[in-house]
Amino acid sequence: MTELDLPAVLTIERATFPFDAWSEGMLRGELHDQPRTRHYIVAVADERIVGYAGLAAAGDQADVQTIAVAADRQRAGIGSAMLRELLAEAERRGATAIFLEVRADNPAAQGMYERFGFERIGVRRDYYDDGTDAIIMALTRLAETGDERGR
Repeated sequence: MTELDLPAVLTIERATFPFDAWSEGMLRGELHDQPRTRHYIVAVADERIVGYAGLAAAGDQADVQTIAVAADRQRAGIGSAMLRELLAEAERRGATAIFLEVRADNPAAQGMYERFGFERIGVRRDYYDDGTDAIIMALTRLAETGDERGR
């Protein structure tokens, strides 16, 4: 992802996360930290950005910062493909564990993460701006899961 991608990314961000969308400044800040501690990607189909995802990595731990897919392209494997790339990047950076928060009211995303081997490890009450809880999930022993993730 580059700054040139931000208008399309922000459109998806605001549509996907209407109550707690990241601002343009927040996304620019994330991009500023690439490639040192961040890794952001976009998914392109039919010459338009249809999704984006980001990873923060430091030491042996990484965090999925965000994954979003345009509504008209959801359930087509785009989120899984982006997550696969984030996990590969985490592994390249030496992470052995990866963490994330997912909305408690988003069973589709929770199911995707579970298919990749993530396990629920806790709950953050009222985490999102609209009062929705976040489920904390973790994937440990990242290097041992190999290419079977998400299959």
